[in-house]
Amino acid sequence: MTDTLSRAVGPDDDGVRLDIFLANQPEVGGRAGAKRLIEGGRVKVSGARVRAGLFLAPGQVVEFVAEPPLQIDPLAPGLPLPELRVIHEDPWLAAIDKPAGIAAHPPEDKTFREHTVASWALARYGDLPTAPDAHRPGIVHRLDRDTSGVMVIARNQPAFDFLRAQFRGRTVDKEYRCIVYGEPRFQSDWIERSIAVDPRYPDRMAVVDEGGRESSTYYEVVERFAGFAHVRCKPKTGRTHQIRVHMTSIGHSLVGDRVYRSRVQQHGALPPGAPDPRRHCLHALRLALPHPGTLQPIEFEAPLPGDLRGLLAWLRQHRPAAA
Repeated sequence: MTDTLSRAVGPDDDGVRLDIFLANQPEVGGRAGAKRLIEGGRVKVSGARVRAGLFLAPGQVVEFVAEPPLQIDPLAPGLPLPELRVIHEDPWLAAIDKPAGIAAHPPEDKTFREHTVASWALARYGDLPTAPDAHRPGIVHRLDRDTSGVMVIARNQPAFDFLRAQFRGRTVDKEYRCIVYGEPRFQSDWIERSIAVDPRYPDRMAVVDEGGRESSTYYEVVERFAGFAHVRCKPKTGRTHQIRVHMTSIGHSLVGDRVYRSRVQQHGALPPGAPDPRRHCLHALRLALPHPGTLQPIEFEAPLPGDLRGLLAWLRQHRPAAA
């Protein structure tokens, strides 16, 4: 039988929902696992049975009985490895340009037989460090399946621990580019709204007025078009779907996003003749952080991919901004 595990709630988790707190534990590995544990009665807070929406306070102790690790073949035998462009590699880390359509690591709750960034890295570099029972070799941060751009992979345990600490400590400088519906009122601004699991749709996130986790995104308009904008985003925090949720919260959902759409204005269709990227238009352009071996600053950049460049070129020609 699996042992009962305990986690103390610290000051940084004050006001965080129980299910989100659990989802962030390496033995649980995500929201679906947290939901199963809570609904199965395998979670207690300070000795009492609880519900998923409980808001935690410092000093409380969360006890849970973790599930056995999901057995996933990380190499997806029989399938050809994807071709990923390597931006940089050394004995400590590698930086890649992740294309849209490939997941960072296998998802939960099903037998997964597709290659991921994790399986590609395992095949290229051999044994790689991972979090306990996480099946995510080398993965220290993630991009959504349909988000393209820079990802960093840890190649040894000290690098893994160091890089994870940098992402958690918010010392990593990240720049994204997105194409959104509408033209933002301000040329630049901060979006500072907490994010939590959407109570109506457990597989989605939403901005909330109470509870949730502090979230902060700086945005700046790069180009304006008639009814669209090319936007630079620099998230200070790293919440799930943060840019997509934050931009939607101010009425500017991402072109191609089938999940997050503005309530102020229903977005969904491109103008006739516009090239459709067939994915949400979000790209991780640049990432800068200290090198885990030398502690010197390093910076990696992945240029905009062809699908986003093509849509921007069409918008410049057919939907120029008003003078």
